[in-house]
Amino acid sequence: MTRKLILDLDTGIDDALALAYAIASPEVDLIGVICSYGNVVVAQAVANTQQLLALLGQPHVPVYAGAAHASTQSDFQVLPVSQQIHGRNGIGEVHLPAVTASTPQQSAVDFLIAATQQYGAELVVVPTGPLTNLAAAIQQYPSLVDQIGQITLMGGALTVPGNVSATTEANMAQDPEAAQVVFTSGAPLAMVGLDVTLRTLLTKQETARWRTLNTASGTAFAEMVDYYIKAYAVTSPDLGGCALHDPLAVGLAIDPSLAQWLALDLTVATTGATRGRTIGDLKRLTATPRTKVAVQVAATTYLRRFMQRLSCLFAQN
Repeated sequence: MTRKLILDLDTGIDDALALAYAIASPEVDLIGVICSYGNVVVAQAVANTQQLLALLGQPHVPVYAGAAHASTQSDFQVLPVSQQIHGRNGIGEVHLPAVTASTPQQSAVDFLIAATQQYGAELVVVPTGPLTNLAAAIQQYPSLVDQIGQITLMGGALTVPGNVSATTEANMAQDPEAAQVVFTSGAPLAMVGLDVTLRTLLTKQETARWRTLNTASGTAFAEMVDYYIKAYAVTSPDLGGCALHDPLAVGLAIDPSLAQWLALDLTVATTGATRGRTIGDLKRLTATPRTKVAVQVAATTYLRRFMQRLSCLFAQN
């Protein structure tokens, strides 16, 4: 059965790869993309997503402008480290042709709620940035947590250090209050955090393969990822490549058997030095967990599948 998929992206380079993986996967039908702040401001995320969809032959997929800032803030500024990693435009300073697609009048939150009501257990949502949009939908429509099929999110760190602080991962740091709403809501959650995303790496060997396709998408994605790899060589020189954070979340949403999971309900710290930390919830240790955390991943199998699917997609566009 083909499941319906909604992506919630703050469209930087790994979000672009997640988008491509979703399009290239026959197991899911991408029915819409919600955009958020994070790697870029929300307007840039919308523009990037529309341009990438056109590049990948899917201009009909609607793109919704979501939250412009965290739930407890009144504005948002892109962090310098995000610009260092993703470029000022979020996609490695690659400039794609402008598109004329309009943003739907329906709000991102209303779209998410309506899709849940329409598709129920068939719907999978994959947020790869802050959880502000999803938290707002849950607060506005609490029945979402019982009706939705699955939420597989990229974010958090349980068994490894964070990448913002010793305890906190970047997506959780953007809006810990929203993350806490989501993690304690009772929704069916799968957390794909740094525990596994740092085990799935691309190198310039893979981008060289995309360049040989001599297509617009193959070249554009090779340039984006080479920019990403160059940034990682500065921020994380020990890795030897760039981590596939967001596309791994899509991969595990489609095929959870690629990971080993720990069933554990989590809480998110919202105050103090550990603000944004994802950790086991002492209040719910005896309950039947509704959250599972990926702690191991079949990296070789996933990377082979990732390259096969994206290379095929890029060869056609």
